[in-house]
Amino acid sequence: MRKPLFIGSAVAIVTPFTNSGVDYQALAELIEFQIKGGSDAIVVCGTTGEASTMPDEEHIDVIKFAVEQINKRVPVIAGTGSNDTRHAIELSQAAEAVGADALLSVTPYYNKAMQKGLYEHFKVIANNVKVPIVLYNVPSRTNLNINADTIKALSEIDNIVAVKECNLGQVGDIVNSCRSDFTVYSGDDNMVLPVLSLGGKGVISVMANIIPQDTHDMVAKFFQGDINGSIKLQLQTLNLIKAIFSEVNPIPIKAAVNLLGFKAGICRMPLTEISEQNLEVLRAEMKAYGLL
Repeated sequence: MRKPLFIGSAVAIVTPFTNSGVDYQALAELIEFQIKGGSDAIVVCGTTGEASTMPDEEHIDVIKFAVEQINKRVPVIAGTGSNDTRHAIELSQAAEAVGADALLSVTPYYNKAMQKGLYEHFKVIANNVKVPIVLYNVPSRTNLNINADTIKALSEIDNIVAVKECNLGQVGDIVNSCRSDFTVYSGDDNMVLPVLSLGGKGVISVMANIIPQDTHDMVAKFFQGDINGSIKLQLQTLNLIKAIFSEVNPIPIKAAVNLLGFKAGICRMPLTEISEQNLEVLRAEMKAYGLL
């Protein structure tokens, strides 16, 4: 039986940028904030980490830095997806070489592969590394869904162990059809409880960048049998979640991290700074939540 990589909350951590590169001191501070705050795993170089703007050398350097900073205290899950299968293999092998505990591999975007192509894409990546792989199904960004039956077939590959699922409508089908040791994680902060109720084991979270403890506790309470406590936490986060997704991720969450006093910097182009109107909404919701 394959054990879950984590049960609880994995933060999809932002990458602090300066005009010249990555602010590694700021990244170290954010990592320590997450570990102290109860995050059960840390995802680096994902969507929220703006991996799509990183040259390969920088991408792998950030993963290596995170591995060394975290030093086995929690699992490090490295984003290594690409719409070029060969490139995805190269990134995955490099992340494995610098010590990533697992990989997060996104659905190929733009090419719009057939389901057979998706299966072959993930299969060949898995065959070229030994570490566990989490599939990342996010149709709103890729314009392509990994169907439940394709996920079922992929779950039979030994080191494809989980999915970060953003298509709530197929979570039940995935849980019903996949092997019992295949793990489903919510990919949407506002759908953590529905996914848990259908058999999921946690969330890969954006909001955990600013509320790591509450995000962890939401899942922990559910598995401790405190369903009402878990529901209460999910409901109290909803207005904050709306604010941190008022513009395309990670624009608002980087602004929120900056408001907390960390140095997250700004997003890389083509993403721009948050609008003044949405910044005020974000600030108001963070104050209402007790963060400011």
